[in-house]
Amino acid sequence: MSAMKRLFGEGFRVFFLAAGIWAVVSILVWGLYLGIHAAGGMLWDLPFTMAPHLWHGHEMIFGYGTAAMAGFFLTAVPNWTGAQAARHAFIASAAALWLAGRAAVWYSAALPDSLVAAICLGFLPILGAKLAMQLVKRPKPQNMMFLALITLLWLGEWRVQLDWMGLPWGDAEAGLRGGLYALVAMIAVLGGRVTPAFTRNAIIRESLEAHGHEPAETALPEKRAHLEKLAIIAAIATAIGALAGLPDLIEGTVMLVFGLAQMTRMIGWKSGFAMTRPILAALHLAMALTGLGALLGGLALLGFGSEIGALHVTAIGGVGGMTLAMMSRATLGHTGRPLIAPYGIALSYALLPLAAALRWVASAFPAEFYFTGVLGSALVWTFAFALYLAALWPAFWLPRLPRMETSR
Repeated sequence: MSAMKRLFGEGFRVFFLAAGIWAVVSILVWGLYLGIHAAGGMLWDLPFTMAPHLWHGHEMIFGYGTAAMAGFFLTAVPNWTGAQAARHAFIASAAALWLAGRAAVWYSAALPDSLVAAICLGFLPILGAKLAMQLVKRPKPQNMMFLALITLLWLGEWRVQLDWMGLPWGDAEAGLRGGLYALVAMIAVLGGRVTPAFTRNAIIRESLEAHGHEPAETALPEKRAHLEKLAIIAAIATAIGALAGLPDLIEGTVMLVFGLAQMTRMIGWKSGFAMTRPILAALHLAMALTGLGALLGGLALLGFGSEIGALHVTAIGGVGGMTLAMMSRATLGHTGRPLIAPYGIALSYALLPLAAALRWVASAFPAEFYFTGVLGSALVWTFAFALYLAALWPAFWLPRLPRMETSR
């Protein structure tokens, strides 16, 4: 099988590769734009029509975010349901449509607004339809709910595109926030499943290897159903509220509930054990930063702190951190490699919380640190994803390793 055919043979390969490349390229463009302005220059003839900060937000959420999401679901859903995985033609076509969306937004100044909107709005329905056909093979409610979350994400794109076309119901800011928090809601659901589950598996495996028996139940991660439900409901309500543009008092209160539930649900997940194992630590850190971002965001909407700073803690540390953790773990596992983060990947895990902190400082103290903090955050983010690409480049293109090479 040729490397190109292999790339489109499994959803995680092309979409996780595309997500990593776009994470680097789009932030380099954004950093260059800001750097020119920080130096006193000005860029006038941009190829896109929207404000640069809106282009940046859109491409992070609906470019990077949807690529990471597509790669995960196209890989995970067949495993959940036993349905046949998407074929080469579908994966290649979906990847081409995703790429067309990036090009359409970039060259939007030279294209009809309706064409840009049609291309950008086409990706998620096609992906959702494929996932729906797979999910109905074993229609569990806890999995079918992801179709609703993908719909929320699409509605965020819809509001953005309506705004850019100057049509009623359009609101780019609400659409971007709604899209971001739809991704956060997916993380609240998935992260709440996999983080304690993967930690539990690692504790049991290490206990068997070291002592020959499983550990006591008290040594394993604990999940409390009422907190799990509260965190998920509040996360979804946060996304709906952001999309609908609810008053700050209501949205801020919901976000505080989500943040508190998110942080509290992690008590008992054995994060201390995970912190010495990078491939687990990344999951725990991302879940914690998702909760912290929600708390900061809720406080900001109630008048305490920077909302933009809070958004970036959520986007960089929460969404960026969880997608990086899941993309790297899934790529290692599905290509027959040990579930041990290579040095470069482990370093990238540690860099994203630093990038989130720098971006928060830039917004919290704009007079002193804005350009330094934003450009520093962009540089750290770019380096983290460059490490991810360098470490996993062979895995995306080469055949799965033989089973004998995957032992710990």
